[in-house]
Formats: sequence, C-alpha cells, structure tokens
Amino acid sequence: MTTTLDLTADIIDVRDLIERYEELENESDGLPNAEERYQLSCILSDLKGEGGDEQWRGDWYPLTLIRESYFQDYAQELAEDIGAVNREATWPNNCIDWEQAARELRMDYTSTQIDGVTYFFR
Repeated sequence: MTTTLDLTADIIDVRDLIERYEELENESDGLPNAEERYQLSCILSDLKGEGGDEQWRGDWYPLTLIRESYFQDYAQELAEDIGAVNREATWPNNCIDWEQAARELRMDYTSTQIDGVTYFFR
C-alpha cells in the first residue's frame, strides 16, 4: 500500500513522512522515486533531533507539523480541546483575539520550511 502525502496540507503527521520514506527505500522505480525520497530525506533530516513524540532510527521527531497559514485555527482548536475555552459558549469566547493568542502560542514552537512554506512544530 502506498502512503499518500500532501506536503501542502494544514497539518502533516511526521509518521506519514516516515512511512512514505520507508516505502521509497524498498522501491526501485527510478528517478521520480529518488527525487521524492531525497525531498523526504531533507525534511526528516531537518526535523531530526528536534524532540517530539516520534522515535525513528534512534532519533526523536516532532509528531505534528502545522502550516503557518493554519496556525491561528490550530491555536483555537487546541484551546477548545484542552478546555481553556468552551466551544459551545459565545461570550466571551467570541471576543478572544485569536491572532494574538496564536502569536503567543507560536513562541513555544520551532519552524521549518517545506517547499517554501513554513510549518511549526514542538
């Protein structure tokens, strides 16, 4: 089974990158796969040793990459998921400056580039 990757997605799961890389290691279909494997190798190399929850080949990797353009939505979803705000309530939740909240949350994250697009992780 071939793992399908969308390297422009709002959220990228590093386990999918690893799974696809391993698939490509076991294939020998020529240049297109070599290019994709090289691209994934560069991404994984950049993330290697950056901590996180995924261990692979003796190193730790962040589990989730969040696209910069999605980070504000991510911050709001995270606040709701951890119970910091009630997703069912209106006031004062609809008065929160989510742009500022995302900027402050982003201070705890590191960034990487994938095809010129910034992704954040921790």
